Amino acid sequence: MQSLIGTGVALVTPFKKDFSVDTEALIQIVNFQIDNGIDYLVVLGTTAENATLSQDEKELVIQTIIDANKGRLPLVLGVGGNNTLEVVKELKERDLSSFVAILSVSPYYNKPTQEGVYQHFKAVANASSIPVILYNVPGRTGSNMLPSTVLRLANDFKNIVAIKEAAGDIVQAMKLIQNKPEGFHVISGDDMVTLPIVLAGGSGVISVIGEGFPRQFSDMVRLGLDRKVDEAYKLHYLLTDAIDMIFEQGNPAGIKEVHKILGLSENTVRLPLVSVDQDLANRLSIFVKSL
Repeated sequence: MQSLIGTGVALVTPFKKDFSVDTEALIQIVNFQIDNGIDYLVVLGTTAENATLSQDEKELVIQTIIDANKGRLPLVLGVGGNNTLEVVKELKERDLSSFVAILSVSPYYNKPTQEGVYQHFKAVANASSIPVILYNVPGRTGSNMLPSTVLRLANDFKNIVAIKEAAGDIVQAMKLIQNKPEGFHVISGDDMVTLPIVLAGGSGVISVIGEGFPRQFSDMVRLGLDRKVDEAYKLHYLLTDAIDMIFEQGNPAGIKEVHKILGLSENTVRLPLVSVDQDLANRLSIFVKSL
């Protein structure tokens, strides 16, 4: 799975002011990523606001991205949820031929035990015809997938090939890197600690900030992978204020404001999310212009 090394971005779903899916803006965003050095694209991750999309809208987003990409970059599809049977059903019924892997979030809200998490992903692995990237994001799901559970899954199922680790805990990430089986990828899911994770032996990132500043962020990751530490940290510190700002009032409201400033799309989000306030919009605008 060399295609998972480097910088992936979790694509937003741009909406028009009337809240309908803006396919023209989505094509622009896809091309912006490709033109500026991103290594792979994640379709319908949680940043895509897929919880607010109808099934028809999800199909529209998927097909628009496939068509816009034109086979230029590897694609990863988000397929996850807190109803294991429904996730398995989707994996068995969906055409996954355009994707190199699925990204599957740990079950949210239910707060399963570690054994429950293991059994969930066992079912996912058995149902998926393509490789699986686990996604641990306890700040969203309400439960942390422990390194022992991740490593058990990685050792037991050959098609579980990576984890997007977004616990915000560098020690936990380092334990995964230290003990992972050969070929298993530890991918940062937290933009602020991406470079430390890469330098510790991680494979890269699935990013949000990279969607707004793809050239700088993907260059930082490449420099980190090449062990050019000082040069990489210059780019890291160039973007740290922006990383804080884009998450200050929720994701993807912040990155959508960046896209608006860049002229890629509207900043529209669907309830229960709301657009960033004017103060944050002004600060982001100042940052983008200064960059």
